[in-house]
Amino acid sequence: MKLWLESPSAGKGRSVNFFKSLTLTFAMYSKIPMPRVEWDEKSMQWVFACFPLVGVVIGCLQAAWLKMAIFFNVAPILTAVVAMLLPIVLSGAIHLDGLCDVSDALGSNLPRERKLEIMKDPHIGAFGVIGCILYLIFLTACWCSVDLCPETIAFLSVIPVCSRSWVSLAAVTRKNARKSGLLATFTDAAAGKWNVVAAGLWLTGSLAFFLTHGWIGCWIAGSSALLSAYFYRMSQHQFGGITGDLAGWYLQMLELTMIFALALTGGV
Repeated sequence: MKLWLESPSAGKGRSVNFFKSLTLTFAMYSKIPMPRVEWDEKSMQWVFACFPLVGVVIGCLQAAWLKMAIFFNVAPILTAVVAMLLPIVLSGAIHLDGLCDVSDALGSNLPRERKLEIMKDPHIGAFGVIGCILYLIFLTACWCSVDLCPETIAFLSVIPVCSRSWVSLAAVTRKNARKSGLLATFTDAAAGKWNVVAAGLWLTGSLAFFLTHGWIGCWIAGSSALLSAYFYRMSQHQFGGITGDLAGWYLQMLELTMIFALALTGGV
């Protein structure tokens, strides 16, 4: 089934295959089997509008696991570890790889140009390993600290959507630190302001969910906004803009920050 939309890009009036963009997004940012699509400009036009849908799938699968774990009385530590690993496995660890690369770059304390070169290096350094280990330990501790109930499961299932909405908006609005790489390829092909609108709508919807569910939801939404403010300042100061690795770091830190915020409340 194909859904055809009129492309608003550059006023050319060309039709774009939205289904191809959706397929390409899941093929790139998840390990869910998808049909082959051609990597052309039309296929990449709506990637950022579709990216939060990957979070919808991950959030639903996490919620299903948590409810099943409660039903079968699975040990809390096992419940937390599986829930923590699900997004990493389903995404193929692509965002965790970005966290490792950025950790190496930040740990180097070198000039901006060298930091960008370090992130391009396919090898992982000591700071990347240390950063990844500390991240996973802290994230597991946060998951173990949340008291699972229908409301907290709902919060946890929306977090992957919210994080990807923030990243989509940053990708199409922030300056790219270098004019090459996968993120630059996608942003160059993006359908102009309509990806900004779509990302903004996804973000507004996910934040609205949190803000309309009491003070805990407001606390989670506020923590994501604070992390985003820090990321915008850090990425500009340290790297001169955003890259694919920085987007991965941003997504992982957003999810950690929001789950940490929920854990601080006890989740009740």
